Amino acid sequence: MRILFRKYGCLPAAALTVALLPPATAHAAGPHVSEAGDAVTLSVPPSRGSPGYSVSVPTDSQLALTTRRSGRTVLTTGADALRFDAAGASQHATTLTGWSWHDGVLTLTADTTLTGARVEARLTPTSDRYQLTWDVKGVQSTALGLTYDLASAGHWYGHGETSTPAGGPYTDQPWPLDAGEVEQEDFSAASYQMVDPFWYTASSAGLYVDTGDTMDVSVNGGGDGLGRFTVESGDTYKATVFVESTPRDVYRDYVGIVGRPRQSDATYEQYAEPLWNSWAQFYTNVNQEKLLDYATDLHDNGLDGRTVQLDDKWESNYGNMTFDPEAYPDPRAMSDRIHDLGYDFGLWVTLWINLDSTNYQYAADHDYLLHDADDPTKPCTVTWWNGTAGIVDLANPEAKAWYQDNLRKLMDTYRVDGLKFDTRFFDDHCAGRDGNTRTDYQRLGSELADSYDLQGAGIRVHWGTAAHEAGFVVRQIDKGTSWNSLKASVAQNLALSTIGYPFVETDMIGGSGGQPAPTKEVLVRWAQSASYMPLMYASTSPVDTTDVTTGQKVDYDQQTVDLYREAIARHERLAPYIWDQVQQTLRTGDPIVRPLFFDFPQDKASYTVADEWMLGPAVLAAPNLTSAPTRDIHLPPGTWYDVTRGTEIRGPAMLKSYATPLTVTPAFVNLRAEGAAKALRALR
Repeated sequence: MRILFRKYGCLPAAALTVALLPPATAHAAGPHVSEAGDAVTLSVPPSRGSPGYSVSVPTDSQLALTTRRSGRTVLTTGADALRFDAAGASQHATTLTGWSWHDGVLTLTADTTLTGARVEARLTPTSDRYQLTWDVKGVQSTALGLTYDLASAGHWYGHGETSTPAGGPYTDQPWPLDAGEVEQEDFSAASYQMVDPFWYTASSAGLYVDTGDTMDVSVNGGGDGLGRFTVESGDTYKATVFVESTPRDVYRDYVGIVGRPRQSDATYEQYAEPLWNSWAQFYTNVNQEKLLDYATDLHDNGLDGRTVQLDDKWESNYGNMTFDPEAYPDPRAMSDRIHDLGYDFGLWVTLWINLDSTNYQYAADHDYLLHDADDPTKPCTVTWWNGTAGIVDLANPEAKAWYQDNLRKLMDTYRVDGLKFDTRFFDDHCAGRDGNTRTDYQRLGSELADSYDLQGAGIRVHWGTAAHEAGFVVRQIDKGTSWNSLKASVAQNLALSTIGYPFVETDMIGGSGGQPAPTKEVLVRWAQSASYMPLMYASTSPVDTTDVTTGQKVDYDQQTVDLYREAIARHERLAPYIWDQVQQTLRTGDPIVRPLFFDFPQDKASYTVADEWMLGPAVLAAPNLTSAPTRDIHLPPGTWYDVTRGTEIRGPAMLKSYATPLTVTPAFVNLRAEGAAKALRALR
């Protein structure tokens, strides 16, 4: 067994680099380490299906990590590459002091900015990735982090729903991530935002941080050009760095770790027909009469839908699971009438039980609620948009059974076909029962939700194998009602579907963020955009709605109804093609909605296109997401059928100032792609 060790005495701070040696110098036998000149290099030769890469450690500069493939840099760390918090300040690794290569693991040791502390890092290579784990020795640390130079890898993607100074995730979603500023201190499995600790790049590199702890993530925060990925824990930092030939290959590597959907939670009919939910139409100013008028208007105007869901503000108190008798004098009759109109009936529910609910005291007395993290002798209380509440503890089998029994009685009594779960299953103010972690509660929430028909509203679970494998529809966080939110909804679907959640839908068509009612143009363009997504999630009626900011009724015109109905009809015609993509996803894990560069990785112009997407391999959607009368459209290589104009176009091509009156939704079919014939039948 060969062991190499080198001790550096008074050399200056060293840089750790990951680099690919040219094939001529690679050792066919497998990964190996060599030292030459001012660098130590870990090399992994190309193999079938893997491009190869290498890791070099310069011995004449500060510790850093750089990855190369075919002699070109694809990823490198920035300043203070390996950072940690200790002794009340931020510290980092400085001088490389030694290395060893033993049993396929390259171990590196380095001094740090803190006297008495040293860093030990371990790189374990395989054909298309390497594991990077590291610890701080000699002191107690409270956080460990990696820093990357964003520009070294080209553009960055992944992450999920972003917090940004520009209004993300509600009105802003940078695409690529480095096009904006992402600053998220509470990035975790307990977050209400849909996030995963996975990022990938235009250079076909990727980073997965394997942790259940909260992270502090910054991507170009303050415009600094750096990616900072900090785990708020002193435990071993565990990361996987992918090195592949295309971004799609990196995505597939990641899905290979976290799992692909084992099923589709939604049925064919739920993909084909919209879900109508009351939230953006009424917010909490809803009652039995209003909901029935809403459903009747939709029906009478030929606005198809699978389900009408009653959202927030039907309970007497949050958590009671009983209808408010003043607002809903006969909820069974309401349900029966909605069924008579041809819709299923659904209800919004939550695991939050407000302190003024009669169920709260019962749940607290029976130990059915999560405990407080600071004082485990009392229930944990959290503040949410409807008050202060406890959370049902799903790790307690008796609590889960009690909660589900309440749901069962509610559904049986009032002929409720399915549920919209709107809740977090855990909160960082709470303590997990019997050692259950944040990710365990995501699993428990997935198992609970999987027992019910979610009616295409899906659920917001993330971060971990259970969330990925469950195959839930993923609904976005609430958006505003203006153009910037429409654009954010498209970019957010690209982000969510490419971190392993393929069954995406935008937020409710027209937005639902408590802003003024959407204009006719925004509502129509949103419906047109959603018609090229896997599912349509609707609320604001194109007949009329109420402006929540003024309380005034807003009447839309007949063209609004007609164009909305046209978008629904197009989506229904696309349903057989979309259902084929669902089945393909179940086989491969590939996203249905995806950026152009997933299918055309050599098309450099595609890497910054944020307002077009592929719906499966054959359909390129390019709806107008602005108030402008025209838009530019980029077509990648291939032969494309222009659905609007009925012509063929040879790509790559840039269609400048393509006319987009409100009646036009540009889309193109890749005539050489699988599924093209079915897509053409739907769209011609």
